Amino acid sequence: MNLPLNTEEVTSLIPQKAPFVMLDELIASDAVSSISGLTISEDNIFTQNGEFIEPGLIENIAQTGVIRAGYMFSKLKEEDGSVAPPVGYIGAIKGLKIAKLPKVGDHIKTILSIENQVFDITMVKGIIELKGEVIASCHMKIFVQDSGNLPTSQ
Repeated sequence: MNLPLNTEEVTSLIPQKAPFVMLDELIASDAVSSISGLTISEDNIFTQNGEFIEPGLIENIAQTGVIRAGYMFSKLKEEDGSVAPPVGYIGAIKGLKIAKLPKVGDHIKTILSIENQVFDITMVKGIIELKGEVIASCHMKIFVQDSGNLPTSQ
């Protein structure tokens, strides 16, 4: 799979399925970072009163971490055919700041940076931008099952 990935390709790499998919494109991804995108729709389960609410922003950051792992695993699978996509879990959220909620029709970009990876635990910083303005950020601990084959930044 070559980047960028569209909605169909994204959903093939994450365990979440509609209506719980909180990203619709993977723009860039490597061993230390990933960038995803999402256009906010009226029918999104985290849209209320025309705005994409806080749990959706948190889940968007988490899914950006999972799509990164899924994309890396898909690259390994292309090489040897034996790697299954990962399942990720949020372990902790720290320093959550939300400055603004995006509205229906807005396109957000999520930038995920790997801060540390130890065994199946990845510590990340997530930043969500809307038209170049940071609207949300946090540090997150993500557990990824069977990530022994996942390339790390070390």
